[in-house]
Amino acid sequence: MLKLSSKSGHFSKNMDKNQSKDRIEKLKKWLQEWNQKYFTGSGETDVSEGARDQLKRELEELEAKFPEFITPDSPTQRVGAPLSGKLPKITHKTRKMSLNDVFSTTELEEWGERVRKFIPLEKPEFFCELKIDGLNVAVWYENGELMKAITRGDGLIGEDITHAIRTIDSIPLQLSEPATLEISGEVFMPRVAFKKLNAEISQKNIMRKKSSKREFSEFANPRNAAAGSVRQLNPAIAARRDLAMFFYTLGENNLQNPPCTQVEVLMRFEKLGLPTSPYHHLVNEISEIEKIFDNWGKQRDLLAFDIDGIVVKINSLAQQKKMGFTSKSPRGMIAFKFPAEQVSTVIENIEIQVGRTGVLTPVAILQPVVVAGSTVSRATLHNFEEMEKKDVRIGDTVVIQKAGDIIPEIVSVIRDLRLKNSVKIFPPKNCPICDSKIFKTSEVALRCMNLNCGAIHREMIEHFVSKAALEIDGLGQKVVDVLIENNLIEDVADLFLIDKEELLQLPFFQEKKAGNLIDSLQKAKKVHLEKLLFGLGIRFVGEVSASDIAKEFQNSSGETLSDFIEFAKNKEAEEWLEIEGIGEKVAESLQNWFSVKKNLQLLEKLEKVGIEIIFEEKSPQKLSGKTFVITGSLENHSRQGIKDTIKKFGGKVSSSISAKTSFLIAGAGGGSKLKKAKELNVKIVSEKDFERMIL
Repeated sequence: MLKLSSKSGHFSKNMDKNQSKDRIEKLKKWLQEWNQKYFTGSGETDVSEGARDQLKRELEELEAKFPEFITPDSPTQRVGAPLSGKLPKITHKTRKMSLNDVFSTTELEEWGERVRKFIPLEKPEFFCELKIDGLNVAVWYENGELMKAITRGDGLIGEDITHAIRTIDSIPLQLSEPATLEISGEVFMPRVAFKKLNAEISQKNIMRKKSSKREFSEFANPRNAAAGSVRQLNPAIAARRDLAMFFYTLGENNLQNPPCTQVEVLMRFEKLGLPTSPYHHLVNEISEIEKIFDNWGKQRDLLAFDIDGIVVKINSLAQQKKMGFTSKSPRGMIAFKFPAEQVSTVIENIEIQVGRTGVLTPVAILQPVVVAGSTVSRATLHNFEEMEKKDVRIGDTVVIQKAGDIIPEIVSVIRDLRLKNSVKIFPPKNCPICDSKIFKTSEVALRCMNLNCGAIHREMIEHFVSKAALEIDGLGQKVVDVLIENNLIEDVADLFLIDKEELLQLPFFQEKKAGNLIDSLQKAKKVHLEKLLFGLGIRFVGEVSASDIAKEFQNSSGETLSDFIEFAKNKEAEEWLEIEGIGEKVAESLQNWFSVKKNLQLLEKLEKVGIEIIFEEKSPQKLSGKTFVITGSLENHSRQGIKDTIKKFGGKVSSSISAKTSFLIAGAGGGSKLKKAKELNVKIVSEKDFERMIL
């Protein structure tokens, strides 16, 4: 073990400038290597953490004495200046997608069958790695220097957390070569660091009790602690919390001889100095994946960090591309999740909620219980048929779990513990809010059809101002209720007509709070179209569908909300279906919504109160006005990739050939689409022809 005196910097006191420069370089290199070994587990460290801290202090003193030798990649430069406000938003270079989950060997085997159907002539290898329970973050390096770190966000836009990610010792500020690349991975808090953090919070609370100050809440689990840490405006807080990160995905890059497999991706990352997980396996059969899953299920508590399953990927990146994507997920990889933690509790009541689409949902109010690291006091019963099937009653002792470790649900009732006075809840005949008659649609759900129902009205407004929509701070449920009760709003457009003096007349509104809300409303007037569309609460229109519609509208050269009204109001369902990503249910719902005069009037009113739609900067519209259909097996592009490129350059993608089709991009085995294109004299082009179009 290396031993140092108790005084830091003793070695450097008598050095001249040149000696100090040399010492600084050696200290930087040593500390970077020590951090790499320690935080990634990639090698043994023969120096204690305490000794490391002393060497870091020596480096700090030398740099303070000779600031001209400070460089951005120095271990001392990982903490920047605190931010003064909210985290800025950044658009990802490529859309970030989520993995589909499977929870049983049957579901895993079904995924394996789908893989074989997509690549029937090729035998895939499967790459298995631990699914770390952390926070997905994308990182950009330019010419080898760390430039940006962004949360996953909604997949299109994330939060800038560069200031916090720079504090993670295992992440190099400068790569070993001047590469420009976009990568992503998982930020997590090791269990030791998590326990240490909560112990510090507990100690602070003991001291605060003595002074009657408000206590701080301890974190429920390491993931929450990690997510909260990287979102701190002051990077010094993140720096104190010993976060770590493993990288696993390579995006846009300028690497020479880029990797062809997932195994090669990790090898390249390690060569660049990027931390990766040492726990991964390469297998040939689904049955081998099941053994790996079972093994880690038994050993997960021995790890230094939390995991909630394993991730299985096709090892070949070319085969991954051939598999393509759904609207949300890559087909060439899957998350095989561990069974959710199950606990028992008692149902204290069953409430009936009315959602923004009028659906009535029974919700169990539970005696609070901790499940998978967080406290749960409510669980959905989904619908009345499900409640009847499980025979759930007030007073019952039930088993609950978090489906996919996220949504609390009731698994079963322990009938042997049922109370004699348990209460069975029957489906209502009238809405519990407005007393209107309840209808059962073609679905399982019961629905209140009264659009003036107070619950629907409130839920729609809350949805409109939510984070996924217009993200208006200060408009929680209580505030919305007060605004409605005082007749200040009838619809979402009325929100933008409220003035500060009206707010000051309401309960719990002081000068600052009222001013902040008005500021938030003014800021929200400039909104991305996809956010506005999602906020309108059109049935079946989710964030992905809204984004697809917004891109189609932008490609049509529309600019204003008035333009969008004209774009949408007379569209038939068949026309909506021509938009890539829009299915039949969504198309019918869009046609119905935009055919209602009241809805169009709402859009017009929104424009009158100052709503202005904005767009991301567009790429050169070389394919504007052109419609493409794709058929056959492509060699150089994934199907999703070529679709994204077409849209990026202003073109449209259709799933079927018609006289309006401009080009058919044909790969091997074109089939019926190729035949029909010839019949309609549609121009047929190869991948290389297409590439020349966008040069």
